[in-house]
Formats: sequence, C-alpha cells, structure tokens
Amino acid sequence: MQPNYKRTKLACYTAIITQAIQNNLPPLLFVIFQDRFGISYEMLGRLILMNFVTQLFVDFISIKLVDKVGYRACMIGGQLCTAAGFVCMAALPRVLPPYAGLAVAIILAAIGGGLSEVLVSPIIESMPGDEKAAAMSMLHSFYCWGQVLTVLVTTLLLLLIGSSAWWALPLFWIAAPLTGMALFLRAPLAPAAQDGAKGMRVRDLMTKPLFLVAMVIMVCAGASELTMSQWASTFAEKGLNVPKVVGDLLGPCLFAVFMGLGRMLYGKLGSRMPLKKSLMGCAVLCVACYLTASLSPSPLLALMGCAVCGFSVSLMWPGSLSMTAARYPLGGTALFAILAVMGDLGCSLGPWLAGVVSDAAQRVPALYAYAQSVGMSMEQSGLKSGLLLGVIFPVILLVGTLFVREPQRAASEEQVAQER
Repeated sequence: MQPNYKRTKLACYTAIITQAIQNNLPPLLFVIFQDRFGISYEMLGRLILMNFVTQLFVDFISIKLVDKVGYRACMIGGQLCTAAGFVCMAALPRVLPPYAGLAVAIILAAIGGGLSEVLVSPIIESMPGDEKAAAMSMLHSFYCWGQVLTVLVTTLLLLLIGSSAWWALPLFWIAAPLTGMALFLRAPLAPAAQDGAKGMRVRDLMTKPLFLVAMVIMVCAGASELTMSQWASTFAEKGLNVPKVVGDLLGPCLFAVFMGLGRMLYGKLGSRMPLKKSLMGCAVLCVACYLTASLSPSPLLALMGCAVCGFSVSLMWPGSLSMTAARYPLGGTALFAILAVMGDLGCSLGPWLAGVVSDAAQRVPALYAYAQSVGMSMEQSGLKSGLLLGVIFPVILLVGTLFVREPQRAASEEQVAQER
C-alpha cells in the first residue's frame, strides 16, 4: 500500500517556513540592533555572513551525517537547534556583550536552517510523481510565504509592543520549529530518502564540467536573492528615508510576495515553461530590478524595484536545483548538499559584500560630492552603492545558464553523460 505523504509534505513546508523566519527575522531588527548596540553596517553584514557560513558548513557535513543518523533524526535535531537559537537571540544580548550574544544565537539557529535547506529538497524529490521541477518550485514557494508572514507579523508586533520589547519576537516565533519537529516525528519518508546519502560520490560530481558550472550558478542564485532580501528593510528606512512600517511592507514583504507568486506560478505551469529559458528571463529581469532599486531617484520606484526583484529571483534557487538534478539523476544527497553549500556561499558573500561596500562608499570623496549635488546623505549614497553591487550576480548567472543544456526528462545518468 502506497504511504500517504501529505504529512511529510506538511513537515517539509513547515521546516522551510521556519528557515524563512530564521533568515529574515534578524534583518528586520537591524535598525534596532544598530541604534541600541552601536553596530555598524559592516558588523550587520557580518551577522548575515555568520548565518550563511554556518549553514554552508552544515550543508557540507550533512553529506556524511545523514548517512549515519538518517533524515528523520537530522530534521528533528535541526528544528530543535533553530528553536534554541531563537531563545538565545532573546536572552544572550542581555547576558553577554550584545554583539557576541547575537552572533551565538544566529549561529545556533543557522545549524537548523542548514539542515532543513539540504534535506527537504531530496525528501520532496524522493516522493512519487513526474513533475519534479514543479514540486520543487512549490516547496520553495513556502519559503516566500514564511518570509511574508515574518515581515507582516514582526512589523505588526513591533508596532504593538514597541522596539524596546524586541526580544519578545524571537520567543514568539519558537512555535514554528517546534511544530516542524512534532510533524517529523511521525511523517513517513519515501524509501529513497530513508536510504540516506547513497548516490553519486562527491568526487564523481566534481569531475563533471557542467556540475561545476551549476555550482557557480547556485552561488549567484543565492547572492541575487539574499542581497536584496537581507538589505531591503534597512535600505528602505535609511537609504530611501521611508517610514519603517511602509518600507518593510513595500520592500521585503512585497519582495517575498512576488517571489512566492513566481514559485507558485512555475509550480502550476512548470510543465509548459522551459526551465532554462525561464531562468534566463529571470536573470535579465533581476538585473533591471537591481538597477532600478539602486539608481532610481524616486523612492517609490526604488521600492518597486526591490519588490519585483522577488519575482525575478523566484526561480533561481529551485530552478537551478531542478536543472542540475535532471542532468545528474543519480546525484543523491551529495548533489543537493554541494549545491546548497554553493547557494549558501552566495547568500553569505552577497549581503556581506553589500555591507562592506555601503560602509566603504561613505568614505569616497567623489561619492560625497555626488551625494551633495543630488541632495543625498552619505549614508544614503553608501547604501545605494552597496545594493548596486548586487547586479553582478544575475549577470554571471545568465552567462552560466547559457552553457547548460536541459536533458530529456526520462534520461538516465548514462544517457546524460553520453549526451554531454
């Protein structure tokens, strides 16, 4: 009798929503951290770097870890780590030096996020069904809805309780990882997922030229998405002088809405939309959005650039995963883990470099003269320069995608190797 995987899908959706909360809650509090703890833009960017470097490290070790303890134990442990990280985020800045406390909390929560990121995709991939790319896109759409939920609820709660009680927000969000943990306790797993990390070895994948190209594409997919996502709230408030509530709703919130709509659209219509052409179209639109957000003199138009950027990056992460998995159908957990490592590398470097450029640009005399001439502060000019850096990632992704040819859906690994 075929198991009913509805509970498993719900568990995976909950886990990816939890990851969205874990990734997007701290940036919504950046201005509070900056005002209360005296944290610079580079230090805020470093917190993002710590988050995704930790996830990157977890992605890497999960290749062996899941083979030893299994998917279920890893997912339950990951949800528990995220819950513990939320508790530490609320408590440690008042016990330790604030920045050190935030760093410990973010690293602990990121361990759970890293495990979810690597494992939910192969769990969904292992379930019966032919529309793998559509199922993957639908799964990752829940990350977007988790981001929307995080922005809306966090913004509303901050209005109600005030910024001085910010520490209550991480405690509120503990409900998500605890729910995911409870679901995974009894969720059935498909045989392919229960087999652990069996599949192609890392060394085999690393000898495939097209897989190396896919790794670069994943770096750019992560950087394109997270550079905008992580800085949109601060950019709107301090770079565009928009009130926080308005900025959060028209910036990161609409970004997530458009990203979710893009992924749901492909989840429904993916069988009729060529994946490679769709990815290339998304890359072109992403370039336009970054240019609009960073260069437009109109705050409203800049915010629209931030928001529509969500649609442009919607297919990049799940689409890159699906395109590569189709090329190497025997890749197994190693394939998803390596691609997650590269995606997290992009998620780490993109936002951090934007923070570095934002700080450095404020010390450039030519930019100071330009800011004075157009009535901008140096802080605004610096943030716009940092965001402009993000345009390089979709450009590289576009070029990399040109080198990838999609195999037939039913192609085997041997057929794919011969075709290449």
